[in-house]
Amino acid sequence: MRSTASPASWGDAVGVSPGVPNAAPLVAPEPLLSLVTPELDTAPRPRPRVVGRQGIFTADGAVHGHEFLYRTGQDHALKVDRWSPAAQDRATMRVLGATFTRNGPGPLLGGRPAFVNCTRSYLTGRLPLPPSPEHLVVEAVETVRVDAAVLAGVRRLRDAGYALAIDDFVGLDSQLLILPHASYVKVDLRDLATRGPRLLDLARSHGALLVAERIETAAQWDDCVALGFDLFQGNLLEPARVLAADPMTVPQPRQPVDRPGAPPRGTAPHSPTHVPAPRPA
Repeated sequence: MRSTASPASWGDAVGVSPGVPNAAPLVAPEPLLSLVTPELDTAPRPRPRVVGRQGIFTADGAVHGHEFLYRTGQDHALKVDRWSPAAQDRATMRVLGATFTRNGPGPLLGGRPAFVNCTRSYLTGRLPLPPSPEHLVVEAVETVRVDAAVLAGVRRLRDAGYALAIDDFVGLDSQLLILPHASYVKVDLRDLATRGPRLLDLARSHGALLVAERIETAAQWDDCVALGFDLFQGNLLEPARVLAADPMTVPQPRQPVDRPGAPPRGTAPHSPTHVPAPRPA
């Protein structure tokens, strides 16, 4: 589907069907001929729809939510932020189609909120989001140019009940414009290393939860806890895994586990199974 389309609904956008547990058919039905003579069936079949998933954890190791990422079946990350706007739209559409159905969240969410990078088209409403605001955190990526249309769209999303996260926060002017509306601010530890603790003061200035990204070592974990981050994400805690959007192969939600340097479990509240209410105007 071309990203320039203006579908009437979320279901029209990704082609999902009501009552179907998957976001879209993953594998074409087996041809009748193949049931009798499999060796004659040489027609190519669509590959299963896959998505990357990485956990976001509380300080005591409970699963707060998952970030879902565009993948093609390989474990390595794709530099989607360098793609054209139309290609980025399609990537976001694929991730949303793998994680949500017409009727609500799909099994990959495991009862936790989904953090999904969303393009300008989704922030402005030109492309529809799943009608499940309590299960979706809309991540505004740093490449989105915030103007009057984006700001108005962010306000509409907030009023509709969606929570907003600012991804890769570095204090850009465009990020500051939407900071008052954000429920989460995600900070890459590489940016924190170059910009210093003042970046955190700015990030939390409107009361958003702070998410530490790219935690790779136990020492980084200890530093993030000491700096007062609320949530934690990185390969030390859980590498991003490529999963098929198939309810028969979806792993069960992870149970809380002890993290390096984490306080004893129970010293911090366990994660809710829904996102916090959007910030008031």
